Amino acid sequence: MDLEQHYHQLWTRSVQQFESGHFEYDTMIDAPVDSRRGITLLARPPLTVRTAIEAMLSNLKASEPEQYYYPITDIHLTILSIISCYENFSLSLIDTTQYAALVQEVINGQKSFKIQFRGITASPSCLLIQGFPLDNALKKIRNGLRQRFQNSGLQHSIDKRYAIQTAHSTVVRFRKPFIHPDDFLQKAKTYREVNFGMFDVNELELVFNDWYQKTGTTTVLERFRLGE
Repeated sequence: MDLEQHYHQLWTRSVQQFESGHFEYDTMIDAPVDSRRGITLLARPPLTVRTAIEAMLSNLKASEPEQYYYPITDIHLTILSIISCYENFSLSLIDTTQYAALVQEVINGQKSFKIQFRGITASPSCLLIQGFPLDNALKKIRNGLRQRFQNSGLQHSIDKRYAIQTAHSTVVRFRKPFIHPDDFLQKAKTYREVNFGMFDVNELELVFNDWYQKTGTTTVLERFRLGE
Protein backbone atom coordinates (compact mmCIF):
# COMPACT_ATOMS: atom_id res chain seq x y z
CA MET A 1 0.00 0.00 0.00
CA ASP A 2 1.20 3.50 -0.86
CA LEU A 3 0.44 5.17 2.47
CA GLU A 4 0.98 8.69 1.18
CA GLN A 5 -1.62 8.16 -1.54
CA HIS A 6 -4.01 6.35 0.78
CA TYR A 7 -3.94 9.13 3.37
CA HIS A 8 -4.34 11.73 0.61
CA GLN A 9 -7.43 9.99 -0.75
CA LEU A 10 -8.96 9.77 2.73
CA TRP A 11 -8.31 13.46 3.30
CA THR A 12 -9.69 14.59 -0.06
CA ARG A 13 -12.91 12.60 0.24
CA SER A 14 -13.51 13.63 3.84
CA VAL A 15 -12.81 17.32 3.33
CA GLN A 16 -15.29 17.38 0.45
CA GLN A 17 -17.92 16.06 2.85
CA PHE A 18 -16.92 18.49 5.59
CA GLU A 19 -17.11 21.45 3.23
CA SER A 20 -20.66 20.43 2.32
CA GLY A 21 -21.57 20.28 6.01
CA HIS A 22 -21.58 16.51 6.34
CA PHE A 23 -19.98 15.08 9.49
CA GLU A 24 -20.61 11.65 10.97
CA TYR A 25 -21.09 11.58 14.74
CA ASP A 26 -20.28 8.90 17.28
CA THR A 27 -23.23 8.81 19.67
CA MET A 28 -21.67 6.20 21.96
CA ILE A 29 -18.84 8.34 23.34
CA ASP A 30 -21.06 9.85 26.03
CA ALA A 31 -23.19 6.76 26.65
CA PRO A 32 -23.59 6.21 30.42
CA VAL A 33 -23.07 2.48 29.92
CA ASP A 34 -20.88 1.03 27.18
CA SER A 35 -20.02 -2.64 27.63
CA ARG A 36 -18.00 -2.96 24.41
CA ARG A 37 -14.58 -4.41 25.18
CA GLY A 38 -11.80 -6.09 23.23
CA ILE A 39 -8.14 -7.08 23.11
CA THR A 40 -5.57 -4.94 21.28
CA LEU A 41 -1.84 -4.97 20.73
CA LEU A 42 -0.64 -1.38 20.61
CA ALA A 43 2.32 0.97 20.95
CA ARG A 44 2.46 4.36 22.60
CA PRO A 45 4.40 7.27 21.08
CA PRO A 46 6.83 9.00 23.46
CA LEU A 47 5.73 12.00 25.47
CA THR A 48 7.47 14.46 23.12
CA VAL A 49 5.37 13.27 20.18
CA ARG A 50 2.14 13.14 22.17
CA THR A 51 2.82 16.65 23.50
CA ALA A 52 3.14 17.96 19.93
CA ILE A 53 -0.18 16.32 19.07
CA GLU A 54 -1.77 17.73 22.22
CA ALA A 55 -0.82 21.26 21.14
CA MET A 56 -2.75 20.76 17.90
CA LEU A 57 -5.73 19.34 19.78
CA SER A 58 -5.82 22.32 22.13
CA ASN A 59 -5.94 24.67 19.14
CA LEU A 60 -8.75 22.73 17.49
CA LYS A 61 -10.65 22.47 20.76
CA ALA A 62 -10.75 26.25 21.02
CA SER A 63 -12.99 26.27 17.93
CA GLU A 64 -15.05 23.16 18.71
CA PRO A 65 -14.92 22.31 22.43
CA GLU A 66 -17.74 19.75 22.21
CA GLN A 67 -15.89 17.25 20.03
CA TYR A 68 -13.92 14.37 21.57
CA TYR A 69 -10.19 15.01 21.79
CA TYR A 70 -8.01 12.13 22.91
CA PRO A 71 -6.25 12.86 26.21
CA ILE A 72 -2.47 12.70 25.99
CA THR A 73 -2.59 9.47 28.04
CA ASP A 74 -4.77 7.71 25.46
CA ILE A 75 -2.93 8.51 22.21
CA HIS A 76 -1.71 5.24 20.71
CA LEU A 77 -0.81 3.33 17.57
CA THR A 78 -2.74 0.11 17.00
CA ILE A 79 -0.47 -2.73 16.00
CA LEU A 80 -3.39 -5.13 15.66
CA SER A 81 -6.91 -5.40 16.99
CA ILE A 82 -7.01 -9.03 18.11
CA ILE A 83 -10.56 -9.08 19.45
CA SER A 84 -12.54 -6.11 18.16
CA CYS A 85 -14.71 -4.57 20.85
CA TYR A 86 -18.13 -6.11 21.27
CA GLU A 87 -20.79 -5.92 23.94
CA ASN A 88 -20.26 -7.85 27.16
CA PHE A 89 -16.89 -9.31 26.23
CA SER A 90 -14.87 -9.99 29.39
CA LEU A 91 -11.51 -11.47 30.30
CA SER A 92 -13.26 -14.44 31.84
CA LEU A 93 -14.04 -15.65 28.31
CA ILE A 94 -10.39 -16.19 27.36
CA ASP A 95 -7.05 -17.34 28.78
CA THR A 96 -4.95 -14.19 28.55
CA THR A 97 -1.69 -16.09 29.14
CA GLN A 98 -2.20 -17.93 25.84
CA TYR A 99 -2.62 -14.64 24.00
CA ALA A 100 0.50 -13.17 25.59
CA ALA A 101 2.50 -16.30 24.80
CA LEU A 102 1.42 -16.22 21.16
CA VAL A 103 2.40 -12.56 20.79
CA GLN A 104 5.77 -13.30 22.40
CA GLU A 105 6.39 -16.12 19.93
CA VAL A 106 5.75 -13.79 16.99
CA ILE A 107 7.96 -10.95 18.18
CA ASN A 108 10.88 -13.06 19.43
CA GLY A 109 14.01 -11.63 17.83
CA GLN A 110 12.10 -8.63 16.43
CA LYS A 111 14.06 -5.40 16.69
CA SER A 112 12.56 -2.01 17.45
CA PHE A 113 11.36 -0.01 14.48
CA LYS A 114 10.77 3.63 13.60
CA ILE A 115 7.51 5.43 12.87
CA GLN A 116 7.18 8.99 11.63
CA PHE A 117 4.03 10.88 12.61
CA ARG A 118 3.65 13.52 9.90
CA GLY A 119 0.52 15.43 9.00
CA ILE A 120 -3.13 14.60 9.50
CA THR A 121 -5.82 12.93 7.48
CA ALA A 122 -9.51 12.34 8.14
CA SER A 123 -12.49 10.07 7.83
CA PRO A 124 -16.08 11.35 7.91
CA SER A 125 -16.14 10.86 11.69
CA CYS A 126 -12.65 11.70 12.93
CA LEU A 127 -9.19 13.19 12.45
CA LEU A 128 -6.12 10.98 12.39
CA ILE A 129 -2.38 11.46 12.64
CA GLN A 130 -0.62 10.01 9.59
CA GLY A 131 1.94 7.39 10.55
CA PHE A 132 4.69 6.18 8.23
CA PRO A 133 6.76 3.10 9.10
CA LEU A 134 10.36 3.41 7.90
CA ASP A 135 10.77 -0.32 7.20
CA ASN A 136 8.72 -3.52 6.95
CA ALA A 137 8.90 -4.48 10.64
CA LEU A 138 5.32 -3.44 11.44
CA LYS A 139 3.98 -5.34 8.43
CA LYS A 140 6.02 -8.39 9.42
CA ILE A 141 4.66 -8.37 12.98
CA ARG A 142 1.07 -7.97 11.80
CA ASN A 143 1.34 -10.76 9.25
CA GLY A 144 2.98 -13.03 11.80
CA LEU A 145 0.17 -12.40 14.28
CA ARG A 146 -2.49 -12.96 11.63
CA GLN A 147 -1.03 -16.31 10.67
CA ARG A 148 -0.47 -17.53 14.22
CA PHE A 149 -3.92 -16.52 15.49
CA GLN A 150 -5.66 -18.04 12.48
CA ASN A 151 -3.98 -21.35 13.29
CA SER A 152 -4.34 -21.13 17.07
CA GLY A 153 -7.97 -21.90 17.77
CA LEU A 154 -8.09 -18.87 20.07
CA GLN A 155 -10.98 -16.45 19.87
CA HIS A 156 -10.09 -13.50 17.64
CA SER A 157 -11.65 -11.20 15.06
CA ILE A 158 -8.53 -10.11 13.20
CA ASP A 159 -9.39 -8.46 9.88
CA LYS A 160 -13.13 -9.02 10.40
CA ARG A 161 -13.88 -5.28 10.30
CA TYR A 162 -11.00 -4.37 7.99
CA ALA A 163 -7.41 -5.45 7.44
CA ILE A 164 -5.32 -2.75 9.07
CA GLN A 165 -2.44 -1.64 6.88
CA THR A 166 -1.83 1.92 8.01
CA ALA A 167 0.04 3.28 11.02
CA HIS A 168 -2.35 6.08 11.94
CA SER A 169 -3.48 7.32 15.34
CA THR A 170 -7.04 8.57 15.81
CA VAL A 171 -6.96 11.75 17.91
CA VAL A 172 -10.32 13.51 17.34
CA ARG A 173 -13.78 11.96 17.12
CA PHE A 174 -16.88 13.94 16.18
CA ARG A 175 -19.70 13.56 18.66
CA LYS A 176 -21.93 16.67 18.39
CA PRO A 177 -23.04 19.04 15.60
CA PHE A 178 -20.37 21.61 14.81
CA ILE A 179 -20.73 25.22 15.95
CA HIS A 180 -17.94 26.70 13.81
CA PRO A 181 -17.23 24.05 11.17
CA ASP A 182 -15.45 26.41 8.77
CA ASP A 183 -13.08 27.68 11.45
CA PHE A 184 -12.37 24.15 12.62
CA LEU A 185 -11.67 22.91 9.10
CA GLN A 186 -9.37 25.82 8.28
CA LYS A 187 -7.37 25.13 11.42
CA ALA A 188 -7.22 21.43 10.62
CA LYS A 189 -5.87 22.15 7.15
CA THR A 190 -2.86 23.96 8.65
CA TYR A 191 -1.76 20.65 10.22
CA ARG A 192 -1.98 18.67 6.99
CA GLU A 193 1.84 18.36 6.67
CA VAL A 194 3.06 19.18 10.18
CA ASN A 195 5.80 16.87 11.47
CA PHE A 196 4.84 15.61 14.93
CA GLY A 197 8.02 13.60 15.29
CA MET A 198 9.79 10.33 14.59
CA PHE A 199 10.08 7.69 17.28
CA ASP A 200 11.30 4.18 18.00
CA VAL A 201 8.71 1.56 18.80
CA ASN A 202 10.59 -0.53 21.35
CA GLU A 203 7.73 -1.70 23.55
CA LEU A 204 4.30 -3.16 22.76
CA GLU A 205 1.33 -3.48 25.09
CA LEU A 206 -1.34 -6.17 25.02
CA VAL A 207 -4.42 -4.51 26.53
CA PHE A 208 -8.02 -5.18 27.46
CA ASN A 209 -9.75 -2.03 26.26
CA ASP A 210 -12.94 -0.17 25.47
CA TRP A 211 -13.73 1.28 22.03
CA TYR A 212 -11.79 4.50 22.67
CA GLN A 213 -8.79 3.14 24.55
CA LYS A 214 -9.65 5.28 27.56
CA THR A 215 -7.05 4.92 30.31
CA GLY A 216 -9.68 4.43 33.01
CA THR A 217 -11.11 1.34 31.32
CA THR A 218 -7.90 -0.11 29.87
CA THR A 219 -6.01 -2.95 31.55
CA VAL A 220 -2.47 -3.78 30.44
CA LEU A 221 -2.23 -7.57 30.22
CA GLU A 222 1.42 -7.79 29.16
CA ARG A 223 4.28 -5.62 27.94
CA PHE A 224 6.77 -6.81 25.36
CA ARG A 225 10.22 -5.37 24.76
CA LEU A 226 11.61 -5.33 21.25
CA GLY A 227 15.32 -5.75 20.59
CA GLU A 228 17.73 -2.90 20.02
